[in-house]
Amino acid sequence: MSEDDVRPVCRNRRARFQYEILETLEAGLVLTGSEVKSMRGGNANLGDAYARIGRDGQAWLVGAHIDVYTAANRFNHEPTRERKLLLQRREIVRLGGKLRERGLTLVPLQMYFRNGWAKVELGLARGKRTHDKRQSIARRESDRRLRAATKRRARRR
Repeated sequence: MSEDDVRPVCRNRRARFQYEILETLEAGLVLTGSEVKSMRGGNANLGDAYARIGRDGQAWLVGAHIDVYTAANRFNHEPTRERKLLLQRREIVRLGGKLRERGLTLVPLQMYFRNGWAKVELGLARGKRTHDKRQSIARRESDRRLRAATKRRARRR
C-alpha cells in the first residue's frame, strides 16, 4: 500500500457539469458503524447531496444516501440523515462567509476512504448557466471526435 491510500466509494458526476467548481477541500465524515460498513461495500450516492453551515456553526452533509447495511438489523441507520462534516473552525468560518455570497454553494464531489478514514471532497461552486452547459457539451464532443480521429490515424500507420 502507498503512503496515501485512497479508496473511492462514489462520485457526483453531475456536479462538475452543473456547477463551476471554484475551490475544493477535504472534510472528514462522522458516521455510524453500519454506515461505514455500507460505504466499504460501495453503497453510497451523492446525487442530490449538498453541504451547509448550520446555525450551530457546524458543517453538515445533507441529502447523501448511504444504503442500509443488511447485517446491522435493528441497529441500522437512516439512509438520508444529515451527517456532520469535520472541518477546522477557521475553514468553517471562511466557507460560511463565502456561502453568504450570491450564487455560491458547497457541493460534495466524491466520497472515499483515505488511510481508513471516511472523507468527502467538497467543492465551492457557482451554478452554470445553460449556455455554459452547452459549451461543456460541445467541448466534450470535440475532444471525443479528436481522440477518435487520432486513434484512427494511429491504426493506419
